Amino acid sequence: MNEEAKNYKDKSVWLRGLYMLIFLFLLGVAKFVAFVVIVFQFLNVLFTTEKNQKLLKFGESLSVYHYQVIMFLTYNSEEQPFPMGEWPEKIEKSITQEDINK
Repeated sequence: MNEEAKNYKDKSVWLRGLYMLIFLFLLGVAKFVAFVVIVFQFLNVLFTTEKNQKLLKFGESLSVYHYQVIMFLTYNSEEQPFPMGEWPEKIEKSITQEDINK
């Protein structure tokens, strides 16, 4: 019981909770931005039959950002995503069929 009371008084737990609220809000913003990217990319392909390379690159980094935020929110990572950390540039490792079969 005494250890539980210590957790409530630990400032780092409360600070992480504050960061989690901030990242939940930013995740909502990122989802809206992803929706806009999806619509623009679809319209671009519809009218030009080509993918916009800048949107592809941004969409990839936005997907990695979503992943980083979810990992932080679920306590799977202690690394804080953007804006506390760096904006992700690209996927560090792609999943291959060999990785899935392991």
